[in-house]
Amino acid sequence: DQPIKEVLPKGDLVYPVSQHIGAPANPIVAKGDTVLRGQKIAEAGGFVSSPIYASVSGTVKAIEPRRVAVGDMVNSIVIENDGEYKEAEFTPCEDVTALSKEEIINKVKEAGVVGMGGAGFPTHVKLSPKEPEKIIANCAECEPYLTADYRRMLENPEELVAGMKIILQIFDKAKGVFGVENNKPDCIAKLQELTKDEPRMEVCPLQTKYPQGGERFLIKAVTDREINSAMLPADAGCVVDNVDTVIAVYEAVILGKPV
Repeated sequence: DQPIKEVLPKGDLVYPVSQHIGAPANPIVAKGDTVLRGQKIAEAGGFVSSPIYASVSGTVKAIEPRRVAVGDMVNSIVIENDGEYKEAEFTPCEDVTALSKEEIINKVKEAGVVGMGGAGFPTHVKLSPKEPEKIIANCAECEPYLTADYRRMLENPEELVAGMKIILQIFDKAKGVFGVENNKPDCIAKLQELTKDEPRMEVCPLQTKYPQGGERFLIKAVTDREINSAMLPADAGCVVDNVDTVIAVYEAVILGKPV
């Protein structure tokens, strides 16, 4: 029941160039460079890759291998945080409806949006398949102690719905579904209220159980289609994106703000 609060990092910040599925990013800064918060510091290293942005302002202290959570040594950009959080300039979009599908996907790619449910799969790749039938926003959050997505739904539901609207602009025939576990009636009510005039969106209350938020279980619960381990969501005509990812799409396209 606690609202989200911003916690600002202190000390050196270490940015591994491989923090997404796919090819590592390539550093575009050098030791001694001054960087701003929201400035690109590494370029995508291929189609299945993602650029990386600084979350603080400061000075590049080193580019060197550092150990990451899985135990590997990964080339990393180390930034000495100046504590000032001076931000780069972002260019908002005046009229999102005027953007082509390619422009939307490019904005998502350029902003470094990756799957924020944990997998870190570059979102622009997910949004480049054949025509899916359903775009499912994974609002299940079935891990008993996690509440980040729950708070996002309560505090930023407008951005979540706006993000879904942008994704639906890429796919002419797709429906947008918000799959929410039924132990979150407040989120269900809020999203139903915001989508009542959106013919292409619906809220799908789900049974509260583990692992309801797993991609395959979610697709089964929402569409009643079985997916075996050799198949991808696209094989079932679905694209599944986490709550935070959909909000990041909104921020990337509307605000011009990277991750």
